[in-house]
Amino acid sequence: MNVLQINQFDFFGGAAIAAYRLHQGFVAKGFSSKLLVGSAKTGSRAVAVIPRKYRLENQLSRLTSPTGLNNINLLGSFDIPKHPYYQEADVLNFHNLHNGYFNYLALPSLTKNKPAIITLHDMWSFTGHCAYSFDCDRWKTGCGKCPYPDVYPPISKDCSHLEWKLKDWVYSRSRLTVVTPSKWMTEQAQQSMLKRFSIHHIPNGIDTEAYQPLDPDICREALGIPGNKRVLIFGAQRLTDSRKGGNSLLEALQKLPDSIKAEIILLTLGEGSEGISTTVGMPVFNLGYVSSDRLKAIAYSAADLLVFPTRADNLPIVLQESMACGTPAVSCKVGGVPELIRPGVTGYLAEPGNSVDLCQGILELLEDHALRDRLGQQCREIAIQEYSLELQVKRYTDLYQQVIRQFS
Repeated sequence: MNVLQINQFDFFGGAAIAAYRLHQGFVAKGFSSKLLVGSAKTGSRAVAVIPRKYRLENQLSRLTSPTGLNNINLLGSFDIPKHPYYQEADVLNFHNLHNGYFNYLALPSLTKNKPAIITLHDMWSFTGHCAYSFDCDRWKTGCGKCPYPDVYPPISKDCSHLEWKLKDWVYSRSRLTVVTPSKWMTEQAQQSMLKRFSIHHIPNGIDTEAYQPLDPDICREALGIPGNKRVLIFGAQRLTDSRKGGNSLLEALQKLPDSIKAEIILLTLGEGSEGISTTVGMPVFNLGYVSSDRLKAIAYSAADLLVFPTRADNLPIVLQESMACGTPAVSCKVGGVPELIRPGVTGYLAEPGNSVDLCQGILELLEDHALRDRLGQQCREIAIQEYSLELQVKRYTDLYQQVIRQFS
């Protein structure tokens, strides 16, 4: 079976990491797996860049950009069927299709002659422009009068109703099977324009050998963190991303008693840590954006607790990674997060945007060493039982074979 994954990146950001790990899982099982991406990061010979017609696309963008319709100027997407990776593929797996590299109007032609899966890493595929709609549910009825035009990916003009209609038209002419990593996303998709397709829940997988509990003292020494400190960890591609709740984290840390703050070091993974130490009044060790699985496993194992106050999310990879390393988390009751962070089992769930509740969760888990140890063991057990890469690959293999049979 030859599988072609299509995504924005091969290894940068949550959706790309999830897709690349799936690709690696298929390769490990002896399948042929390739990636077509908007921008290649790994240098792998199994990765190629999607064709582009830059000169013509740039000219067209002068017409399309003022309308607020993103990406419909990208004509190179219609040339994907000419690429050897496409021609060799038995099945296509689309991932994130937004952010300036793919034209969703090409989906009918791409899925006409090949069975195809689309994995929903966010809500963009069924909204009028946004990756997450927060408290807005206009995507159920057609969007328009968008309350969040600046939400990623932002639009210069509110054309959300037109984009919603275009996507609906595209899907009416496409052959797709939908995969949702979280049960929450399954429920959203079933209420959306994608309900016309078969929808399957398959969680993202984690390599539980690469991500496993390591000796915390050795990990702290390797990172240069004093052994007599308590360590909180927070990770996001951009630490300043409001959706990931950086402001809530800072507010919660500021509310901690001074006696507790004096014992804490904040370890951060991601870009944009400047000024955090001064704001919260505690030392901050920033590792920058980390792509190394080994370094991330060391960081999670060095921490007593992950704090991840996200405002909107699907099935966050950072939580899966932390769980596999036996590090419990304090996070928020949004999206698919409660499927991972289960109160009293793998961590503490705070109300989104409630820094007082978040602070309470941090204190509760930091102060109870025995509870933290028990949660950490349960994190590891659940990661192995429910979220292993092997289980994800098996579920996708079964689904790929099913859609191939149904297509032929």
